[in-house]
Amino acid sequence: MAPVISPVISPNLTNISRQHSSASGKSLTELLIGATGSSSSVQLADGPVEPVKAEGLRHARIRLEARHYKKPDFVHQFLEVASLLQIPSWNDPRIRPENVTIQRVSGALTNAVYFVSCTSSSKIPTLLLRIYGPSSGALISRPRELHILHKLSSVYRLGPRVYGTFENGRIEEFFDSTTLTAEDIRDSTISRWIGARMAQFHSVDIAEVSPPSDITGDGVIEASVKKCVSSWLTYAYETFALPAMPREVCQEIDLSRFEKEWKIYLQWVSKVEDMHSGSGVVFGHNDTQYGNLLRLTNSLETDEHRQIIVVDFEYAGPNPAAYDIANHFHEWSANYHGSTPHLLDPACYPTFTQRRNFYTAYIQHSNLLVKGAEDPVFDASDLDQLVAALDYQVRVWSPASHAMWAIWGIVQARDDVENSVAEPEFDYIGYAKGRMASFRQEILDLGVIQR
Repeated sequence: MAPVISPVISPNLTNISRQHSSASGKSLTELLIGATGSSSSVQLADGPVEPVKAEGLRHARIRLEARHYKKPDFVHQFLEVASLLQIPSWNDPRIRPENVTIQRVSGALTNAVYFVSCTSSSKIPTLLLRIYGPSSGALISRPRELHILHKLSSVYRLGPRVYGTFENGRIEEFFDSTTLTAEDIRDSTISRWIGARMAQFHSVDIAEVSPPSDITGDGVIEASVKKCVSSWLTYAYETFALPAMPREVCQEIDLSRFEKEWKIYLQWVSKVEDMHSGSGVVFGHNDTQYGNLLRLTNSLETDEHRQIIVVDFEYAGPNPAAYDIANHFHEWSANYHGSTPHLLDPACYPTFTQRRNFYTAYIQHSNLLVKGAEDPVFDASDLDQLVAALDYQVRVWSPASHAMWAIWGIVQARDDVENSVAEPEFDYIGYAKGRMASFRQEILDLGVIQR
């Protein structure tokens, strides 16, 4: 997908002093409500933001204004939230506002991420503060993301812990870590760690982690890539209908043609997918690009692969295991910090040797492909068969990754098109064109359609 600046990294925090301000006149009862309690919508400068809550998480009825993070009142309000949510070490009344530093590290002012630290004690952990901005909800659902994040961390100890929510955001665990780079994920050792970590995610109970909406009344779990493409197409057509959208772009991508190709492709997949070799639906992250993968700085984990932390679960949900792996392999071709961040470089796609290295670690830690003890030992023949079968299923689902992100790119381009941005920060249309071309080339190579 398009680049994101990972917020959960070890920062060089700048000391920004905050002065004490007057206390709020609201009572504790008014401010602290249960996760299922009701609350009216709140307003930021650019539009409404509904409170997002999850069962089992404390919620504070306080709103933090993203644009005011440099003002004295902001740090005092943050300390109120931290106290109400009973965040370990931060609910100490002895913490003074002037000892709190706040650094904005990513996002727009109305959809921002901050590191919050206390300079008076090294024992008080740094926190990650996330303030939501207005969103159409066309691409992601914050309630869904919060539910998944909370379940993963509380039940499986995967991903950052969520300490609680407030009216327009949440506070999360901070990891002393570094974000992986485009070069890092190509390292053979790190790639094995990622494979092992992905296998652990794929082994969680979907019913435990996913929202009830992911599971139909008859217990059927539909792949989220199918749901996303179907629902996002509506918004893609709306983007293409904008007067400022270049007609040549619409003609090149040709959404009507894509819909027909997508239907033919899914019919083909239904005939070749193997539920025992990678096409079984699992809980997938679905966006394991290098910017969403962290490496702990001072890891004490005995299992080396556990020093890899996966963050940002906006697109997480049920998908074939092979789809999630295929999507990760496509991210090998991306360099979001290069001169052409919107283009994938096919020459960087992992070779079979590199894929086999990943598969071996994945298979050894998978509860789906291998039953029994962790780190099982295979003879060469058995392992080769498992690798070959998985690699084919990854190839089967590879076009789906291109398709989903192509439609995503079109939807993301809407703001730039509407505002006639001549030089957008990221070329979403160029990205969509590239991914769509790759989708069509791959279904041709697979024999799904004839030239």
